[in-house]
Amino acid sequence: MSSPGLSEFKIRFGEFAADLEAGELYRNGTKIKLQGQPFQILALLLKHPGRIVSREELRRELWPTDTFVDFEHGLNAAVNRLRDAFGDSAENPRFIETLQRRGYRFIYRLDSVPELEASGSTLRVGPTRMRWIAAVMAVLLAALTLAVGLNVAGLRNRLLRAFNSKGLVDAPRIDSIAVLPFENLSGDPAQEYFADGMTDELITDLGKTIPKRVISRTSVMCYKGSRKPLPEIARELNVDAVVEGTVQRSGSQVRVTANLLHGPTDRHLWADSYESELGNVLVLQGKLARSIADEIGIKLIPQQQIHLASIRPVNAAAHQSYLEGKYYASKLSEEGFRKAVVSFREAIHVDPGYAAAYEGLAGVYFLMGIMYPEPSTTVFPLGEAAALKALELDDGLAEAHADLGLIKLVFDWDWSGAEQELQRAIILNPNSSDAHFSYSMLLMVVGRSDEAVREARKAVELDPLTPTTNDILAQVFLYARLHDESIVQLQKTLQLAPDFGYAYAELGQNYAQKRMYPEAVAACRRAVSLAPEDGGTVGRCGYVYGLASHRQDALAILEQLKKLSTRAYMDPYNVAFVYDGLGENDRTMEWLERAFRERSCNLHVVKVEQWSDGLRSDSRFQALLRRMNFPQ
Repeated sequence: MSSPGLSEFKIRFGEFAADLEAGELYRNGTKIKLQGQPFQILALLLKHPGRIVSREELRRELWPTDTFVDFEHGLNAAVNRLRDAFGDSAENPRFIETLQRRGYRFIYRLDSVPELEASGSTLRVGPTRMRWIAAVMAVLLAALTLAVGLNVAGLRNRLLRAFNSKGLVDAPRIDSIAVLPFENLSGDPAQEYFADGMTDELITDLGKTIPKRVISRTSVMCYKGSRKPLPEIARELNVDAVVEGTVQRSGSQVRVTANLLHGPTDRHLWADSYESELGNVLVLQGKLARSIADEIGIKLIPQQQIHLASIRPVNAAAHQSYLEGKYYASKLSEEGFRKAVVSFREAIHVDPGYAAAYEGLAGVYFLMGIMYPEPSTTVFPLGEAAALKALELDDGLAEAHADLGLIKLVFDWDWSGAEQELQRAIILNPNSSDAHFSYSMLLMVVGRSDEAVREARKAVELDPLTPTTNDILAQVFLYARLHDESIVQLQKTLQLAPDFGYAYAELGQNYAQKRMYPEAVAACRRAVSLAPEDGGTVGRCGYVYGLASHRQDALAILEQLKKLSTRAYMDPYNVAFVYDGLGENDRTMEWLERAFRERSCNLHVVKVEQWSDGLRSDSRFQALLRRMNFPQ
């Protein structure tokens, strides 16, 4: 006699059976208490095995619009009760997989096949069983679809090749890709830096490996924790494909799962999981990058194959400190930079041959000199030494070439040396938005404005949602005297970052050059209110006030800069700018000479800056340009 919990009318999976009509769940023949919404969710998932059941679909089916409940809380609680019944977990699912921002999927193979009714020696199928057979056929079709989607044993690749050879189907064309922030499944919020670091390193590997557009880390991080539908994200980033995944770290083990999806249609293309020791995590990421390249039909050229083959195991402790440094640096705060320096130095102490840690240190020193002004003569030599050491250890490190190129640009005023390094960085990683916008700045300051615009546009294509990247394009337009284009680009920048004070100051500069003085003054008042401690923002607004004949406001800005200099280093260039707006050439040259002696990190733009005609014709100004070795 069969067990009462395992009749032929139930859907079976593993040791479980679900009776959808009775609303009952059994485990090894014993009924489990599971009612209400948890069972309804299970029923929906079982009706669509292997397919994603979206959160919106669950809302429509189980949470009517006139029900006044917290949907997110109710759904999460119901799924947790369902998982408790299975002894399942979100981190390492056996039955129900969570897909970040999207929904849930039943991933266990269904076992049940209804029996046929016998009548004499002839088999007949009753109406109820006919429905069950249809359901089972649907399950088998879904299982086949899942197998194809997951490329089990290369099935999908073989089918696509076969169908394509007969012209029956076309694989989606993929010319651009974004890696969304990997989800941290470690159960420890303190491990967020590790998941973010894995995302960052995969983006870098893909950028160096595939000849497609790969979106920058800073733009994709906007979607960390986002619940936007995938097609919407793909549209905002203007990409064809999206990679999303999870990272689980337990002791010395790391497990990474990744899914490749066609962005516009949310169609699943490929999925796989990888496990390794912490020390082999970079090798694991290289394998993942190669798998994605294979999946989108990229045949790697020798240089790309060499890059992936050159990835070696890394000291686990050094790598952890390195990822912590990258995490702190991404905060773009003074405290974050100082913590990053400590972490990168710790990584170097543990592994003196770790080139990436030296590069991280070089990048932080550069940002400290630009964003939170330390004297240039203090931080840039340290950054230059770190970049050179990184390249001594690994000359193929694109980021280190970019760091060195920037330092040669803003500190050494070595225009040809900077161009050589930045071009090398772009060759090594054509998808580095940092390298493209840095190169655009170099081209702009030496007067090659058309090329500068091209490179800045490329940087924005790779990093469309980062305010600073969009602002660089606006700066290039400003220095190229394309004021209308600069104003439009600054408006886009301020849509991304409404409190970006420096962008308002640049807006004021553009309006002032167009003699739209009321608009210029209004923009600068907004800028100074947002960034009263930023010398660059305040100084540019003092210049605008001078041009607009708001002399008292300009003099007040000089007093504000003087007070700021008592609390932190003040770049003399900012003061010179105000005096030029006031038309005081002698005082302007006095502060420009001081900027030259202190190796101001802003002086590299002096040739293309919009100084007054009287200053430009001054012999002292022309002599300054010659001493800086600008191309004639």
